[in-house]
Amino acid sequence: MRVDDLDGTIREALHYEVAAESYCLEGLEDRIATEVAGQLPRRGLFDRLRGLLAPTRGARVGQLAIIGATAAIFLLIGLFVADRTSLFGPGGGTPRVAAAGADQVLFVMPAPGAHSVAVVGSFNDWEPTQLADKNDDGIWRVQLSLPPGRYEYAFVVDGRWWGQDPLADEYVRSFGEYNSVRYVGQVGGGA
Repeated sequence: MRVDDLDGTIREALHYEVAAESYCLEGLEDRIATEVAGQLPRRGLFDRLRGLLAPTRGARVGQLAIIGATAAIFLLIGLFVADRTSLFGPGGGTPRVAAAGADQVLFVMPAPGAHSVAVVGSFNDWEPTQLADKNDDGIWRVQLSLPPGRYEYAFVVDGRWWGQDPLADEYVRSFGEYNSVRYVGQVGGGA
């Protein structure tokens, strides 16, 4: 037997042997993937969340997506609540002391659980004007007619001085206590 014949005979034998066993190769990749998947532990919720904290590019994109979605949800909730709250007028950012008409000023004080709320100020010679909570929601209101001008005021909640209205035009300190200031019907001041 010659060497050329030996190489050809080996090639031919291998070809027939591979052809005879090739049916075993069909679907081999799927069988291996199925078997490997069965041996891998399943990832739980904690593992998936931990994967989001991993410093990979894909994880960072996932983190940003979650942060963005959360921010959007809180923004929508905030807009919904701000639209529904009675502390703000139709403008959305109207302060608690807002002009309701030409010379009508609405004083509003949130005081849930309070028994009495009054407003005192330079417009009433610092004598209490009672606010009312008609629907028992903890929001006390009174509307007063005031001519244009600058007014100092404070709320008195159950006998306690509340001089710093967070949305006042400005604050002044008199006799050791803070008072809120509201401008009515003047250019550059409030409504």
